[in-house]
Amino acid sequence: MKFKRIVKEAELPRQAHVGDAGYDLVSYKPINLAPLQRVQVMLGFSMEIPDGHVGLVCPRSGLASKLGLTVLNSPGIIDSGYRGEVGVIIINLSNQNVSLPEKSRIAQLVIVKFYSEKAVWSESLNQTDRGEKGFGSSGEVIFESEKDII
Repeated sequence: MKFKRIVKEAELPRQAHVGDAGYDLVSYKPINLAPLQRVQVMLGFSMEIPDGHVGLVCPRSGLASKLGLTVLNSPGIIDSGYRGEVGVIIINLSNQNVSLPEKSRIAQLVIVKFYSEKAVWSESLNQTDRGEKGFGSSGEVIFESEKDII
């Protein structure tokens, strides 16, 4: 996959381990976020995603669990036709200020094949076992105490 450096300090996205689905996205600037503050972090590169694929910008579990940081519009979508600078919208969901130094891994990029078909209106849909059953239809969740409710 091809990447074009826009800012000389930009880091090339890379997989931490062979076979990883996600490419680490790295900020070339430090990030400081107050509680509930969000910021668009530009990454200093553009890229060429193959036709028939989409880039999904996903949170990093460590930042979410340890610091309360996540990708606000998760997953962010990068279409294959986009050639502008890639950015990530980060939000601090904790109740404390959070600071990350430059060269911090802030999100991950997963490239996925997708199926695209023209949308059309229809008077009917094929029937399924599930039918119109919605939220919670596959089983009831029982909480033992209020602390179990997320």
